[in-house]
Amino acid sequence: MQHATGPRPLSRILISDTDHERLTGLARALLDRAPETAEELLFEMDRAVVTDAAAMPADVVRMGSIVTVRGEGGETQRIMLVYPGEADIAENRISVLTPMGTALIGAAIGQAVCWSSRGGRELSVTVEAVDTPASGAQRR
Repeated sequence: MQHATGPRPLSRILISDTDHERLTGLARALLDRAPETAEELLFEMDRAVVTDAAAMPADVVRMGSIVTVRGEGGETQRIMLVYPGEADIAENRISVLTPMGTALIGAAIGQAVCWSSRGGRELSVTVEAVDTPASGAQRR
């Protein structure tokens, strides 16, 4: 799916108040060192619907979620969305500061998310399943 012309369509995203606060702070701290990454994450936080962490639906990607995504070619992948210090590609632990990670935060099952790779290629996946983090497993 190519989005060569015009802005990509934006789906609604839902973020817990806890994730919103921490991710907004993380993005602001990165503005000087990684402005493009920080601005993309701030854009997502600005457009998000923020809700109480206890009221977050189980089908929405949040920090610490294990997400099954389906690529354009039909292949599936299970990844965990984590903060930068916890990222490990070998263990499919994807940082929220990667283009894919930023695109996934707040998306729900059935939603397609699109992003531009660092090389400028348009990529997309569809969220197939979300395993919510266990209570207390999410670092604060």
